[in-house]
Amino acid sequence: MLGIKSLTENRIVAWKARNGMNILRICLGIIFIWFGMLKFFPGVSSAEEIAGRTILKLTFGLVKPEISMPVLAIWECIIGLGLISKAWLRLTLILLYLQMAGTFLPLLFFPLETFNHSLLVPTLLGQYIIKNFVLISAGIVIGATLRGGKIITSPVTEEKSAKE
Repeated sequence: MLGIKSLTENRIVAWKARNGMNILRICLGIIFIWFGMLKFFPGVSSAEEIAGRTILKLTFGLVKPEISMPVLAIWECIIGLGLISKAWLRLTLILLYLQMAGTFLPLLFFPLETFNHSLLVPTLLGQYIIKNFVLISAGIVIGATLRGGKIITSPVTEEKSAKE
């Protein structure tokens, strides 16, 4: 019985190693397209108001939300399409990292809206922003595959790689 369980687990792990990176890349792409598309429709995106104010402050009042939201929407949709299609993946990831860096600015620009009482107690808006660490991490993992990096399932292979 233990042999069947071990064999099944090994097959599942091997399937995850073969398919996990593509699943991660496509799911991340879907998130960017989804959230980007929302920004094309004023009043629909939860992040629209704070993103507009952040870009307004970042540009010293030069870029109004009426301009910045469609640009941000296009930017996010380009990231999503690049992730899903794998076209221009290096550039796509650079755009992702830049966009993600911008998402953290409200924590600095508007701390009274992103935290309650202390830095350890984020508001719902703060939590929405902080979860972007996961999206950045996903982008980093995807970036590790640009030159052929892969998820491996064999601990023996890992040991050999570590010694080289």
